[in-house]
Amino acid sequence: MSEQTQQAETTTTTTEAPVTANRRQPFPQGFLDTISSGWASRPAGTAAPREQAAYTARRRDAVSAAFPGQRLVIPAGELKARSNDTDYPFRAHSAFAHLTGWASDAEPGAVLVFEPRETGGHDVTLYFRERADRTTAEFYGNAAIGEFWIGPRPSLEEVAADLGIATAHIDTFRAGEDDRTVGEDEELDRFVSELRLVKDEYEIAQLRLAVEVTGAGFDDIVANLDRIIAHPRGERVVEGVFHLRARSEGNWEGYDTIAAAGPHACYLHWTRNDGAVRPGDLMLVDAGVEVDSLYTADITRTIPVNGTFSEVQRRVYETVREAADAAFAAARPGVRFREVHEAAMAVIARRTAEWGLLPVTAEEALDADRGGQHRRYMVHGTSHHLGIDVHDCAQARREMYYDGLLEPGMVFTIEPGLYFQIDDLTVPAEYRGIGVRIEDDILMTADGPVNLSAGIPRTADEVEAWVARLRG
Repeated sequence: MSEQTQQAETTTTTTEAPVTANRRQPFPQGFLDTISSGWASRPAGTAAPREQAAYTARRRDAVSAAFPGQRLVIPAGELKARSNDTDYPFRAHSAFAHLTGWASDAEPGAVLVFEPRETGGHDVTLYFRERADRTTAEFYGNAAIGEFWIGPRPSLEEVAADLGIATAHIDTFRAGEDDRTVGEDEELDRFVSELRLVKDEYEIAQLRLAVEVTGAGFDDIVANLDRIIAHPRGERVVEGVFHLRARSEGNWEGYDTIAAAGPHACYLHWTRNDGAVRPGDLMLVDAGVEVDSLYTADITRTIPVNGTFSEVQRRVYETVREAADAAFAAARPGVRFREVHEAAMAVIARRTAEWGLLPVTAEEALDADRGGQHRRYMVHGTSHHLGIDVHDCAQARREMYYDGLLEPGMVFTIEPGLYFQIDDLTVPAEYRGIGVRIEDDILMTADGPVNLSAGIPRTADEVEAWVARLRG
């Protein structure tokens, strides 16, 4: 990485710009005299609005109608330092991206403002920093925004045409005492979160795309199993293989990839990914590609490293699949969201009781007040909403989410699991160290649920055939 230069002066009458750090060098006068000339003209950006512009306009209308007479501020957010003067890749706030359509290409520091009109409704303006092109000293002197450093950036005019939103320079934005700001205002946070509970046609198409690319990423992992096994930190290789697919065909991963082999599969959010991948073990991979629109898939498959499930591994795996299928069968329009979880847990309780793992009957374990013994082996929920966030609509009210009714257009996961920790003395030794999760992405329609990720092998037989086919 090149070193950052100093912020240059806006005039070229001096021989050097101010030096503000001990490693920065002054610009000589010859450079200042010639840097702004001798450049070819750059073609203007497209004037046609992007595909999602019509959808985002309707979303903004819904926000405006819900908060009459109030000034609303939705920031994109700023770059966050990773260490010293290096930053994490920028990712705009989900509410900002949802309401503007400005996604992987959004500018840090941008702000969407709803200004109330006296006649009703709002004037909506997107504020961001104008491009630092060759006509400015920032072009070469500011490594954060200068186009010499980071490449071309969009103009106010281009963004206005692209997104269908009025634009203005961020320097003209003024915060007000009565502003309601996303991230600070609970009611506004809740509304923009609940606005995403039911997806429109554009969102559904993007989620289908995210699932498709994620499926290809899982194929990549299976195809590279020999290389993964050979490396002492094979879990890292899994992560890297999937990352290549995510970056080449999407924007990034929607969350940190879980590549958990052997006993690591029993840790629900194992993202250290520094372990070996050994034949005879299971490998749990929980991963999702975030496409350029920022919509993400969230899929889990559990794979026998040597290509074949042992008898006990298959028993656990097929029980988890049975629970997933029961949850899918329970999901219908008008059903409460929590009933999907309850259907999965009924299977988990019944099977673990049959195996002699519970100190009570399955019926007793399912008692809402005094039960729960089976939850030792599946502590997490079965489903969550999915969209522009992997755990979408997180600020929605409980009565709209967990206790809400399923509607056509909702997209959510079904992801039961069983996890027998390596040191869990409540289970026989043959179960210890086995962790299984199967996670699919589900679209609710008027006719019932559709499994968007059904094309990725699910049954034990399908998974074994998958490994045999791709591993060669």
